[in-house]
Amino acid sequence: MTADVLEIDDALAQYDPVMGLEVHVELNTKSKMFCGCPTEFGAPPNTQTCPVCLGLPGALPVVNRRGVESAIKIGLALNCEIAEWCRFARKNYFYPDMPKNFQTSQYDEPIAYNGWTEVVVDGETYRIEIERAHMEEDTGKSTHVGGATGRIHGASHSLVDYNRAGIPLIEIVTKTIEVPGDKAAAVARAYVSMLRDLLLALGVSDVRMDQGSLRCDANVSLKPSGSTVLGTRTETKNVNSFRSVERAVTYEITRQAAVLSAGGKVVQETRHWHEDTGITTSGREKSDAEDYRYFPEPDLVPVAPSREWVEEIRASLPEAPSLRRVRLQEEWAFTDLEMRDVINGNALEPIVATVELGVTPAAAKKWWLGELARAANESGQELEALGVGPAEVAEVQKLVDAGSLNDKLARQVFDGLIKGEGTPAEIIEKRGLALVSDDSALIEAIDRAIAANPDVVEKVNSGKPAAAGALIGAVMKDMRGKADAAKVRELLNAKLGI
Repeated sequence: MTADVLEIDDALAQYDPVMGLEVHVELNTKSKMFCGCPTEFGAPPNTQTCPVCLGLPGALPVVNRRGVESAIKIGLALNCEIAEWCRFARKNYFYPDMPKNFQTSQYDEPIAYNGWTEVVVDGETYRIEIERAHMEEDTGKSTHVGGATGRIHGASHSLVDYNRAGIPLIEIVTKTIEVPGDKAAAVARAYVSMLRDLLLALGVSDVRMDQGSLRCDANVSLKPSGSTVLGTRTETKNVNSFRSVERAVTYEITRQAAVLSAGGKVVQETRHWHEDTGITTSGREKSDAEDYRYFPEPDLVPVAPSREWVEEIRASLPEAPSLRRVRLQEEWAFTDLEMRDVINGNALEPIVATVELGVTPAAAKKWWLGELARAANESGQELEALGVGPAEVAEVQKLVDAGSLNDKLARQVFDGLIKGEGTPAEIIEKRGLALVSDDSALIEAIDRAIAANPDVVEKVNSGKPAAAGALIGAVMKDMRGKADAAKVRELLNAKLGI
């Protein structure tokens, strides 16, 4: 640890962490929240804009019905009350990537409020209270050019892309979260992971954290152990991976503890998370609600979803992720520990998709929680960032099932997939990984093993068939692992008359 943080155990011995999590979800509507511009990711800069999302004089917004429907789905799935009547508001501030100089959002009248959900960490269930889920629009994107950090400080100039301005967002805000200090960071990660699974199940977002369609702002404060007086909070902005959420919360606990232990005061501010160094740095002092000068949006009519429409949406909701996990665990015959590992490793959806392609649950779990999870951990990535999908895992396993690969060779195929060397078939060809299926080649290797190990053969012939394992190992070494051990055993047994 550096001098400006405490060890986590020392921090938790003195202080209790308190969290609040704000998750921003970009909806997968075809058009923006208040205009007809497309929302496709990756389009050339400033090609998906119009007078409405640029805030030009005289342009009037219109609410996206699909965006409202998605907001209601999210609210219902989080056990929220759905407002019978709510309004949009203008959140006023100067920021170069919001051309209107205000954000159309919801303030004191959100569409969904007073909900709850649950997450499981290390076998314990933690209830997370939801303050609100409200509709708003995303901002554009600034790119700072010429500096070493990619931030405005030190940059020679900045570029602004307004394609993202106006894309529909749902902001999900929790109430205060107080859990045992040693579980706080893990609960934060589990909550964001749970939301991602839920939103995928609802079909309202692609929740691509690497593309910014799911982002988490983590509010953290500390209070002296046993105290009921809340401390000053910081807000770490736009954390975009499960691992980073956990690391950012842990870092802020240790940083704030160091400040307080030294007699200092925590500043209420936004902070930037640095993935490469694992630290947060100061952004700007955090504004309070009154600083934004909220007032009702005069160009939009209130939203008043009928109770009939709300109930129709409720009836269309998919199976809740928590119930689905219980069902899948029973279908897959996984133990509680195995299922916990799957959930904690964020491997549930990849395993589901792999099983749907004809792979057994056990085999799918073996690869996703074994070879692929190891590679992700070593590189500090999430599973989805490895570039290996369920289709590739299924293809490799089917080659194993067909006897074309064994597990050892399959691991080399996965290594090639992670390194971007091509398809499984191309990697097998380039690396020469296919199993030797020619019986004559295997028999020649068996003959060499028998000739080189007469003592082992004698043991087998004297009534110790288990000793043949040494001969199988010799054959596998001779074949450089490119032989099916079961086939070798079968041929060897026939040769020795076992």
